[in-house]
Order: sequence, then structure tokens, then C-alpha cells
Amino acid sequence: MKRQELLVAALQNGTVIDHIPSNKLFQVVNLLHLENMSSAITIGYNLKSQKMGVKSIIKIADKFFTDDELNQLSVISPNVTLCTIKDYEVVEKKEVKTPDHLTGIVKCKNPKCITNNEPMQTVFHVIDKQKGIIQCHYCNNEQNIDQVTLISD
Repeated sequence: MKRQELLVAALQNGTVIDHIPSNKLFQVVNLLHLENMSSAITIGYNLKSQKMGVKSIIKIADKFFTDDELNQLSVISPNVTLCTIKDYEVVEKKEVKTPDHLTGIVKCKNPKCITNNEPMQTVFHVIDKQKGIIQCHYCNNEQNIDQVTLISD
């Protein structure tokens, strides 16, 4: 039987973000501001996955994200896997966790909210992580995290 593989260069040091739903890939790129990085970035789009059917993956050389940066991904894709690579070895593997507060990531859907009328960052409190309910710090408007608009959109 002939085995076919997709060959991608191994990452010496950096971060691998795996199990990204393919329809969320470019939102992840925008949220992490990958377009502004000077290090090598490898992006795999619509790759076959036994777990998901199709998935996307991002490999970022020589970049190590803070937990706060990575946990922001929970807004877009709560089930991504993050691997920290050092000397070609996975030294840490973890899943994204929804933080207690989201700052400057999502827009408030209330058109009268001060964040939609003044130049200021949005702040949301995550009030129910299981159901994905967030609440605007300024106007108390509640939103479902699955229906938010990202600031970068």
C-alpha cells in the first residue's frame, strides 16, 4: 500500500497551534496578529483530521505566547491544542481555557454602549464558561460567545 504524507519542516523552537476549525483559521491569524511577525510561520489549511474531519494548523518559529494571549483563542476556537517546541521536542502541550475577562477582543453588540461611541477598549466578564455567556463591563449587556464580532473583523 502506498502511503502519502504531507511533509512540513519540523519546528526547532516555537509554538504549534493545532486542531483549529478551518473556518476559524484566519480569525486566529488576525487575533494573534501573525501578519506582523517576522519569524517563519507555516499554515496548514483544510488538512484531514480523524478527530475533526478537516482542521487547520499554525506553526510559528521562535515565538512563545503568554497564557493570556493564547487563552484569547477560546473566543474563536475553544478546543485548540497548543504545543511548545524546544530543540525539536514537545516540551508542553495544553488546551486553551476561557479567561475570566476579555479585553479588546470582542465588540459589544449594544449600539449605545460607550465602547461603540468613544475610542476605548472593550472589557467583558465571562459570567458562564459552560454556556459561553459574556457581559460587557460598561453597559452590562450579555452576549453569547459564539455570536460575538471580533474587534479585528
